[in-house]
Amino acid sequence: MMIQNLSDLHQILFLDIETVSCVGDYAEMDSRLRGLWDKKAQTIRNDEGFTPEELFLKRAAIYAEFGKIVTIAVGYIRADDDNELQLRVKAIACDSEEEILLEFKELIEKRFDPERLRLCAHNGKEFDFPYICRRMLIHGISPPYPLDISGKKPWEVNHFDTLEMWKFGDKKSYTSLELLATIFGIESSKLDIDGSMVTQVYYETKDIARIAKYCMQDVVVTAQLFLKMNCFQPIAADKIVILDK
Repeated sequence: MMIQNLSDLHQILFLDIETVSCVGDYAEMDSRLRGLWDKKAQTIRNDEGFTPEELFLKRAAIYAEFGKIVTIAVGYIRADDDNELQLRVKAIACDSEEEILLEFKELIEKRFDPERLRLCAHNGKEFDFPYICRRMLIHGISPPYPLDISGKKPWEVNHFDTLEMWKFGDKKSYTSLELLATIFGIESSKLDIDGSMVTQVYYETKDIARIAKYCMQDVVVTAQLFLKMNCFQPIAADKIVILDK
């Protein structure tokens, strides 16, 4: 699915989430959840032979039942005063997952037209979008209209997913955002940390600002990749604006 007009870009919200394990150590889980993780661990590919304890800190973050969101970064394209395209990026990040989710929902519902808004993420349909919805329900938050896709048919869900766009129907393999950024000549977002390090950074150094910065960089890469994949010129570096609020 390609877009034809630059004006259509204004209805897209690019996003990325960073997730960590629900607690900083396997032993901190209550016994009921710990037992369920042990069962889950048996179903996870584990060529290295990690114990359930070791696997928890390495893999729990990717499962909404055993992880939590520590950052949601978003980006949207607008014309600046010179009528040139500008990418505005901000991160919602703190220790309270509930606060992050509520602020994200408010952003969607108050700053955009929920019925026209289209979300875009890399592997968003398999990861980011459902993860956000599941964590919202756990906190008793109703998902905003653009994410409330329960019961909808696949062709009724009109979000963008750069991984899906690249597959062209091919179901055989996963292609990372970093690999696509490389072949499309887009600067890497993995200059400081990568996704496998987020849990460690969060629990060992409590450096949420570092995680937020990495998450925003992923949003920039996703937006630039989307433009390239729709045969538009990427946005110049001096037209990428980091917003505090």
